Amino acid sequence: QVQLVESGGGLVQPGGSLRLSCAASKIVFRISTMGWYRQAPGKQRELVARISTGGTTNYADSVKGRFTISRDNDKSTVYLQMNSLNEEDTAVYYCDARYGLEDYWGQGTQVTVSS
Repeated sequence: QVQLVESGGGLVQPGGSLRLSCAASKIVFRISTMGWYRQAPGKQRELVARISTGGTTNYADSVKGRFTISRDNDKSTVYLQMNSLNEEDTAVYYCDARYGLEDYWGQGTQVTVSS
């Protein structure tokens, strides 16, 4: 079974920064597009950012210029650097690994932006 292990969530003040990490098994990581999604209370899960095996990135309009997704193939880890956080970024953040018809999710990590 594929495991995605997320870390790095927490409580941060508006304007602050956090970095999320997601470690995956080596075999899956190398062939997967990796993504970060988030789900706020009462809202649908939405794409935040994703990065292909070749390094092509996509971002939600709401996070462009503030968030950066990256991947370290040696460590089989994908990162989400989040800067200039605001209260609208409060959500559970999920890591996703996708290849072909396969789609795997992490357990989620809570990010709370509050003063």
